[in-house]
Amino acid sequence: MLPFGRVAIIGLGLIGSSVARAVRATMPTVRLTGHDADPAVRDTALRIDLVDDVAETPGAAVIDADLVILCVPVRAIAAVGTEIAPDLPAEAVISDVGSCKAEVARSLAAALPDHAIVPAHPVAGTERSGPEAGFATLFRHRWCILTPVDGTAEPAVERVAEFWRRLGATVERMTPDHHDRVLAITSHLPHLIAYTIVGTASDLEQVTESEVIKYSAGGFRDFTRIAASDPTMWRDVFLTNREAVLEMLGRFSEDLATLQRAIRWGKGDELFDLFTRTRAVRRSIVEQGQDDAAADFGRTHD
Repeated sequence: MLPFGRVAIIGLGLIGSSVARAVRATMPTVRLTGHDADPAVRDTALRIDLVDDVAETPGAAVIDADLVILCVPVRAIAAVGTEIAPDLPAEAVISDVGSCKAEVARSLAAALPDHAIVPAHPVAGTERSGPEAGFATLFRHRWCILTPVDGTAEPAVERVAEFWRRLGATVERMTPDHHDRVLAITSHLPHLIAYTIVGTASDLEQVTESEVIKYSAGGFRDFTRIAASDPTMWRDVFLTNREAVLEMLGRFSEDLATLQRAIRWGKGDELFDLFTRTRAVRRSIVEQGQDDAAADFGRTHD
């Protein structure tokens, strides 16, 4: 038995369109309705037949849904929750895909106090955006973290868990605050560092007569991929998860200062020990199936 028969997706960018494609691939009898605030995105969704119906408003999209997934920037979730409230069926379960959970849980609970709310974070994505960037296998063999709001009935949580399992994800549960601390170090801080390094390189372009971009080596090139991610989404992530990000940034700054001193004073053993530990972390990520062990990150050189 399917966990849900009628799913509404609000926001049809990379994640929302990937959810739609994955549902079509794994649960083809599910009725899909979508909405996006951008009329051009709605037109594209119609053209590529992304969902069964494209609604003009969020309320129209959710009117007969039994699962609503909010795939919008995290700072927009509260407003969308308030907007759909009058049209939302009483039995509908509400979820999202944002990478910050504490504020999302609070805002949805306030906007929709009488509904089952199961915030979710599929830990997957690419640097691309838009409805044509999505693909059905995005969530396969990736984590999806659920952070149920206090008081949400267990059957609703399990239905959302089964939904993501059918899309290929491995489901884990956390409290919202714990999730935000974990993701601050594993996702948010790396993006912040990437944005900073690429910004610094851009500032140096004039000084180096374009050689930073021209001679980009693998490390810098990988940072530019991360830094190409959706700017609206990441602006909202950093402002929404501010406390956890600042805490992790403070710890990183202390470690960076230690590394700076080791380089200045020629402490080769200290550097070697650090690089040995970090190499082991990389190996463990590959062993757990969270990345590919292919040489040069799987790039081709034809």
